[in-house]
Amino acid sequence: MAESMFCEDFPLHKCIYNGDIKSLSTLIRTHDLTQKDKQGNTPLHLAVMLGRKECVQLLLAHGVPVKVKNVAGWSPLAEAISYGDRQTILSLVRKLKQQAREQMEERRPNLVAALRQMGDFYMELKWDFQSWVPLVSRTLPSDVCKIHKSGASIRIDTTLADFNDMRWTKGDITFIFNGDQKPSKSLTVLDNKAKLFQRVRYEDTEIEIEDEVDILMSSDIMAAQMSTKGITFSRAQTGWIFREDRREMVGPFNADFYQINGMILASRKRREHLSEEDLQKNKAIMELLTKGSSQRLKGPPVRKASLNPPPETNIPWEEYLAAPSGQCPLLGRSLVYKESSKSFKATVAMSSEFPLTVDMLLNLLEVIAPFKHFSKLRQFVLMKLPPGFPVKLDIPILPTVTAKVTFQDFAFRSDIDPELFQIPSDYFEDPFRDCELYISMLMVLETTSSV
Repeated sequence: MAESMFCEDFPLHKCIYNGDIKSLSTLIRTHDLTQKDKQGNTPLHLAVMLGRKECVQLLLAHGVPVKVKNVAGWSPLAEAISYGDRQTILSLVRKLKQQAREQMEERRPNLVAALRQMGDFYMELKWDFQSWVPLVSRTLPSDVCKIHKSGASIRIDTTLADFNDMRWTKGDITFIFNGDQKPSKSLTVLDNKAKLFQRVRYEDTEIEIEDEVDILMSSDIMAAQMSTKGITFSRAQTGWIFREDRREMVGPFNADFYQINGMILASRKRREHLSEEDLQKNKAIMELLTKGSSQRLKGPPVRKASLNPPPETNIPWEEYLAAPSGQCPLLGRSLVYKESSKSFKATVAMSSEFPLTVDMLLNLLEVIAPFKHFSKLRQFVLMKLPPGFPVKLDIPILPTVTAKVTFQDFAFRSDIDPELFQIPSDYFEDPFRDCELYISMLMVLETTSSV
């Protein structure tokens, strides 16, 4: 009797597990679509893992959240990539993008209002990438990012567009965000060397979505998680005999230095969906897809086909339900899995003299967050930091790479030229450069991780 009542705690899960689409259709309007079972699986997780395509489509039609993770740290999209059904992956990517746009639009008025409330300013943010691996640090990039802010507009000038998996995009790039414009015209990317610009669309074409699915189906499923639960801060010390708290100037700001203790970056990789041939072709596919639309227009793209489905599970519902948390029975392919973790020794310098508050910085970073190294900075600042503003800090970017971030200049200014936020008259629009694909790739790939 008790077991029967326990089963009824997850009626949607049970319908999906047993492939009972009729009962699911009846219950879906009156039950919680976000409910998690002991494995942290939502109904969508379970539908994807078991290959219940009709259940997946029904759940998506009712607006089930896609960006959610189970106890093992995997999203429905990650599990869909493992299962290998292309149509399911396409549906999840479309819904993920739709939900991301809706959430951004919901936050947008508050974000623009917060930008308006800040004073106008100029700021310089220096990035130095370092590695403990011999010789690697010599090849890593650095960048001084120059940020102008006026009203609800932000201009970011950088030579480092993004840094991802030991690959980086260099150039003379400007990002202009105009909060007063409608979303389709609010973010513009300038290539200052080529004198070209492109407006970043928030709506993706079907070709762009299909391209992303090819990337996802041809790549490792990655998860990188910076554990913050056990992090503590202690005052950094100087001196050999007479020890004292470390206090130094960072640019024009007095700052107290703290040791960050217990920072661990865990990296996980799955590739059960990849054949040996896939692994050999992976690099070529990535290079082709990041060359731009003009390259792909030479001929029709060859799309990655669905995989043969894994064997149907023969595990009864009651056995799945009774499994201890974190010990989910195998429902799909046998995992091909690698995990590693590394502890980081890091410092952060906090200054009470910096003119911005941490909350203001978070509002600023939310505009820039589609770019992965800025997103990492935002995640770090969200931690409960010591008093003050983090004018200098170390953050892990990859298991072998850290970034030293320094706020080396800041000044409130009332004389910022409004022309800085306009597209120069001698720049031409480049419809073939895929900055939309590049940015949306970052967003989608990020959702397969546990960050």
